[in-house]
Amino acid sequence: MFLRRLPQAVCMLSACLCLVRAYGDDDIEVNYADNYYNEITDGDTPEPTPSQAPCGSTDLTKWDKLFMMLENSQMRENMLLQYSDDIIKVEMSSLRAELIRTISEYGGSCGSAVETAGRMMSLQLENRLKETPQRRDQTSDGGNSVEKSSNLEAMLQQLLLIVKTQSSRLARLEDGLLTSPGAGTKLHSHKRSDIPEFGSIANQEQEIPSQQAVLNGVLAALHEERLKLNEVLRSSRQRYIPAGCEMALLFPMRSHRIYTSVTPGVPQSLPSFTVCMWVKPTVVSNKTVLFSYGNRKNPYEIQLLVSQSSAFFTVGGEAHLVQARGVVNPGGASKWIHLCGSWMSEQGMASLWADGKKVASTPGVAEGHIIPHGGSLQLGQERNGCCTDSGMPGFESGFDSNLAFTGKMTGVNMWDRVLTAEEISRLALWEGQGCEQRGNIVAWGVTEMVPHGGAHFIN
Repeated sequence: MFLRRLPQAVCMLSACLCLVRAYGDDDIEVNYADNYYNEITDGDTPEPTPSQAPCGSTDLTKWDKLFMMLENSQMRENMLLQYSDDIIKVEMSSLRAELIRTISEYGGSCGSAVETAGRMMSLQLENRLKETPQRRDQTSDGGNSVEKSSNLEAMLQQLLLIVKTQSSRLARLEDGLLTSPGAGTKLHSHKRSDIPEFGSIANQEQEIPSQQAVLNGVLAALHEERLKLNEVLRSSRQRYIPAGCEMALLFPMRSHRIYTSVTPGVPQSLPSFTVCMWVKPTVVSNKTVLFSYGNRKNPYEIQLLVSQSSAFFTVGGEAHLVQARGVVNPGGASKWIHLCGSWMSEQGMASLWADGKKVASTPGVAEGHIIPHGGSLQLGQERNGCCTDSGMPGFESGFDSNLAFTGKMTGVNMWDRVLTAEEISRLALWEGQGCEQRGNIVAWGVTEMVPHGGAHFIN
């Protein structure tokens, strides 16, 4: 068997030798040379590029410095506004937390006090109703019919008085619990069938004084928190634009160059008119111009002014003057004021309005006069003395900075008629939509108004 397989093994061995020889004859060449050319010769070295000298800064002009100061002041104002918004948010959150804590602590006691008051009322009414027939029988035995009727009427009046007193007490308690949803739910969840018998009521009467004291303390704390919240809302409201207006004119400082020119949409002669506006002066002098209309012949045709504590309205010249005292608060914080001036040529009736109320009225002011057309209208400055650069004869000097207005202004409108008291009252509503009622001569947001010298519109 071994001899039989020997030739097969020899064949297999010879085949393996042939294969090894065949693969051994193939030479595999591997080239590890670098094909990239990355040599830098000495002659090709680039020369360094000389750097240029920095640009020399030019000297700033006084106008550049002025506008830089205006930009810086605007940035500071935005930062202060953001800071005040953060303070208001923190104060509101703390007030809310205190209210929630107060309600959670005293809500249950308020509900039990209201329940006890209701039980007391029902007990007193039932006792009075039981005593009424007995007293009626007693009076019928010993007196005549007149005495019986008088006694019965007196008892009924006394019963009605007790009912009214208890009803008013219950109403006050319910009003004090309006801000406590937990206590209100607990109170209304009790049914009338849950009222205990008279024996248990007598035991609970001793708890009424202490519960009433707690309730009075809660009501006093809530009233104090409400006053604080109203003060915060009142102070924060002054920062926003009133009467639904979306923008306002900002006069950043007093300057003989800062004003706003207005081009009326319908230039015409006026036998009557009404002009209204919202103003928030930063500071006022002895004479601060808000609204001024005039021409070369008479620069003082229409003027609306404020002083330290008064408002002035002139028509046809400074001799025709209407004054209202106590309109402006010179020593207090700056706040928005709504001013209106109306005039009619037929009777010369000139009226001045402040915050929707008529504060001054004078007849015979420029009676029979007609406001001429073709004049110029300015906000924040008066017509007299304008303008140096215009070259108009008779107006060689510039504006007077002492008369310039500084602050915010919005809702400037003018009509060719005298508005009614109801219309002016609607315009003066802080939370109303007075800016949507635009005039037909000057319309806020429609008529062209061009700020000059740093005055600009804000949102």
